[in-house]
Amino acid sequence: MSSILFEIKNNIGIITLNRPDKLNSFNREMALLLQQKLDDCKSDEVRCVYITGAGKGFSAGQDLAEVTQPGAPGFTTILTEHYNPIVTRIKDLQKPVVAAINGVAAGAGANIALCCDIVVATQSASFIQAFSKIGLIPDSGGTYTLPRLIGWQKASALMMLGEKVSAADAEKMGMLYKVFPDEIFIEESKKIALTLAGMPTLGLAYTKKVLRLSLTNSLEDQLMQEDIFQQKAGQTADYHEGVKAFIEKRKPLFRGK
Repeated sequence: MSSILFEIKNNIGIITLNRPDKLNSFNREMALLLQQKLDDCKSDEVRCVYITGAGKGFSAGQDLAEVTQPGAPGFTTILTEHYNPIVTRIKDLQKPVVAAINGVAAGAGANIALCCDIVVATQSASFIQAFSKIGLIPDSGGTYTLPRLIGWQKASALMMLGEKVSAADAEKMGMLYKVFPDEIFIEESKKIALTLAGMPTLGLAYTKKVLRLSLTNSLEDQLMQEDIFQQKAGQTADYHEGVKAFIEKRKPLFRGK
């Protein structure tokens, strides 16, 4: 069975990490296949990406059984060929990416989730910066993303202590958008993806781009970027449809163009 399941439904590219017996921990095959499926989501048919895990976990991070075998890939290979390209693809994808955390998200699994545009979790989910427990540093963009989400002190403590964070606490500290009860999690998280898939795709892509630029821009530079991307958004068919629908007092029909 494939380590990544993929389908397109209602303009949503649904990616499921599928090594449930290993809590969806990453090996080389799964990391490379995830990159391929993220590339497949560049298709015009896909207007939102939804990433989740099979079974009881989202992802336990790196499969340590792989890295302890003779001839195993080294850290440079794992980062530059496995995790960094995944994070970069999520960041650069010109459509929203929803991470639906259905269980434990640890190590690289947690940091890949946190780099997504909208992160939601089931009530029983948890997040762990597990790296310190084995003498490593956080990777997969974690040292960049987490401090910007929850602040320096919280991020530093969680990374050094390796404490498990419940979904409820993660929501309180701003690590994720929303937590849903387990019994309605799939329905509610997919409802978010469906809403995004019906919205002005290019406008959302521009929003994503400008938000990313704000992480390093000065206010003056950011105001200039807002001007540039607002002009681009104003030239889209979806903008004209949105304005027309507002004037005509009807629901807009966006086409992602």
